[in-house]
Amino acid sequence: METRYNPKQIEPKWQAVWEKNQQFKASEASDREKYYLLEMFPYPSGKIHMGHVRNYTIGDVIARYKRMQGFNVLHPMGWDAFGMPAENAAIANDTHPAAWTYANIEAMRTQLKRMGYSYDWDRELATCAPEYYKWEQWLFLKMFDKGMAYQGESYVNWCETCQTVLANEQVEAGECWRCGQPVRQKKLRQWFFKITDYAEDLLNHCDQLPGWPEKVTTMQKNWIGKSIGAEISFAVEKSDLQIKVFTTRPDTLFGATFMCLAPEHPLVQPLSRGTGREAEVDAFVERMALQSHSDRMLENYEKEGVFTGAWCINPVNGRRMPVYLANFALMEYGTGAVMSVPAHDQRDYDFARKYGLDIIVVICPRKAAVNEVARTEAYTGEGVLVNSERFDGMESTAAKEAITDDLAQRNMGKKAVSYRLRDWGISRQRYWGAPIPVIHCPVCGTVPVREEDLPVVLPEDVDLLEGGRSPLAATKSFAETTCPACGGPARRETDTMDTFVESSWYFERYCSPRHNTGMFDPSAVAYWMPVDQYIGGVEHAVMHLLYSRYFTRVLKDMELVDFKEPFIRLLTQGMVCKETVRCPEHGFLYPEEVDYRQDQPCCRICGKAAAVGRVEKMSKSKKNVVDPNVLLDEYGADTVRLFCLFAAPPDRSLEWSEQGVEGGFRFLNRIWRLIKDWETVIGDAQSFDGDLDELDLAGKRLFSKTHQTIRKVTTDIEERFHFNTAISAVMELVNAMYTANLDMQHPYAANVMRFAVESVILLLAPVVPHITEELWSALGNEPGKLSSAQWPSYRNDAMVSDTRLMVVQVNGKLRGRFQIDADADEETIRKTALADENVRRFIHGKPIKKVIVVKDKLVNVVV
Repeated sequence: METRYNPKQIEPKWQAVWEKNQQFKASEASDREKYYLLEMFPYPSGKIHMGHVRNYTIGDVIARYKRMQGFNVLHPMGWDAFGMPAENAAIANDTHPAAWTYANIEAMRTQLKRMGYSYDWDRELATCAPEYYKWEQWLFLKMFDKGMAYQGESYVNWCETCQTVLANEQVEAGECWRCGQPVRQKKLRQWFFKITDYAEDLLNHCDQLPGWPEKVTTMQKNWIGKSIGAEISFAVEKSDLQIKVFTTRPDTLFGATFMCLAPEHPLVQPLSRGTGREAEVDAFVERMALQSHSDRMLENYEKEGVFTGAWCINPVNGRRMPVYLANFALMEYGTGAVMSVPAHDQRDYDFARKYGLDIIVVICPRKAAVNEVARTEAYTGEGVLVNSERFDGMESTAAKEAITDDLAQRNMGKKAVSYRLRDWGISRQRYWGAPIPVIHCPVCGTVPVREEDLPVVLPEDVDLLEGGRSPLAATKSFAETTCPACGGPARRETDTMDTFVESSWYFERYCSPRHNTGMFDPSAVAYWMPVDQYIGGVEHAVMHLLYSRYFTRVLKDMELVDFKEPFIRLLTQGMVCKETVRCPEHGFLYPEEVDYRQDQPCCRICGKAAAVGRVEKMSKSKKNVVDPNVLLDEYGADTVRLFCLFAAPPDRSLEWSEQGVEGGFRFLNRIWRLIKDWETVIGDAQSFDGDLDELDLAGKRLFSKTHQTIRKVTTDIEERFHFNTAISAVMELVNAMYTANLDMQHPYAANVMRFAVESVILLLAPVVPHITEELWSALGNEPGKLSSAQWPSYRNDAMVSDTRLMVVQVNGKLRGRFQIDADADEETIRKTALADENVRRFIHGKPIKKVIVVKDKLVNVVV
């Protein structure tokens, strides 16, 4: 082997060997137990960042570890290629989204291969390929046929100037990110998937995912948001109209003094017409259309509203209640109408105070005076009913059911369950997405595309229109077609699908990515699915992960799969963080824009002193990013991988440290030097696997330490994925190898060191695969086969302690115990025994006649 460690030479060499040998190609034709390891696939943004590196390194270690344990591992990679970022980049760089996406895929594939990840590249897929989205179009047709996909109306962010829909992140301070004009809420016809049909099942199975972090299942439960309560009807005065509300507190119904509707509620116009308040109501509705729903949901957002001029009737006491529009009422929650009980809801309380509306206490804590309740804030707890006529004195918990039953008997209400979850709106008025396979015929209405006409191919020879608008509606060759039912002229649907549709089933497609007669090969999916270990960011908890669970249920109901849950275990990795540096003149600075003068950061652009800010998640906006390519050029992939794994447990945030990277590089060099120094000695030796009694003390210690390390590393990876402590254990073993002081005259000294060296290589193989392949080969093993070598096992009988327990007696009576090195001499044992605090207490002031040391077990002090 070479004298010096040279990753620039080693890493490309072994990557080429792996590719030539198809080292990581997976097949169902195996008698080994399967293991499907998957990281969330990336959006092809052009460059991998440190978040990617950490995520995929964690996954690669697990994949390599499982292969060495004898599993048949599937570890694929692909590209979540559709979506808005490609359109934004196309606008910014005057290019086509398709060209930008395909170029980025090429660049990122090269970067990922340079990291040495053990992917089965034969299974690579891109969701923008027609052979991929053809099958989600096929599934859409099946869902449409079963009523699972439908068209309805919903509000979107709309820029009138650009004539386009905007995602929430494209709305900046209420204005369009591109033209700066106000963005409004506009109702459009949209396509939906009926995920609400599965709300209860999705919720129940949150408690049947033991391999998922509790924080993720809790987020999903909250997103589904099941509430048990009552649906109550309020008659509108002098009208046949009814306002229906859902409430979890029917026990407070006697305290409802006004009604609030969402500005988007369909009854707004009928209620306000003819009241003389139309202009004021219309103005409020228009103003609310310019406010984002996310702002209106904030607790500290100022509550405001307007009286519609209409009144409704409280069904339990006949009270006239004014009907208001309120900015805190949202159509996404309940029915879009809120029965307001200001004495027992803080939001209603604030609104009532602002507009001078009645506040009536109907729930009173025990041993409290009614006139003391809700004087300065709403009382939201349980208690006893007051001011509630025949229900007075009843516990509020019991009153919920009693009042609901009373309403049901009078056909004014009923028990109900409500979910926060709404049907999944999949329509996007964007170009770069999978076309929705529907045709609109003036005679036949909405008609699905024939299966034999799939895929409906997104034309890639058209350009975005001014403002980033989709060209599909204006492209005659795409939009104009014939009706499959009557043959007359018709138009295609020009909305495209939400990109979360593509990512909701890609893990099944990986099982048979070249299958061309269905979404996937059923036998391949039956073999590989569900995914054994899924890895990705917690930010996907309530979108991608929930939609994937939903899609899998749809596939099961269509008898395409036989399981409900797509992912057995889930690991949500922490963020990669770094301190920010800010120049008073140039703002945030990239690391390469910072000089350090006597440990003081300075801006390279202007020379002024810069301020070091908080440690935050790496982001382009804060410029606290580190380019992986720079690290690869300087240190190599193995060092980068080692740092990402050693700096923190995978589920915790990783704080970037240049010193940590350099430390990792030094450690790899240290291993290289150690094995180089021992190369000639252990080259022809066999690994020792005999009895401890055959070894001298130094040999026993190293042999035992090696087995202890194998156990520690195996446990840390298998049970907790704590790669940091596993690596630390190997570092300790390497230290022990440097100081082993083996007697080279002993017949098994070289064999013990060979065993320790091979163990270090095998234990680090999943973490730093390139250097370990080189070292494994240097020991005379078959080149390129380390990834399929057997993971080392430990022997319990070999893990003897380096210390022994000594018992101390004073005049024959037990007075103390202590641990001491196994090879401690008699004088050291004697001094340690006499220094024991408890022993000293019993011999205090008495002359010591003699100290008898029975080596390995006993010290007897005679006084």
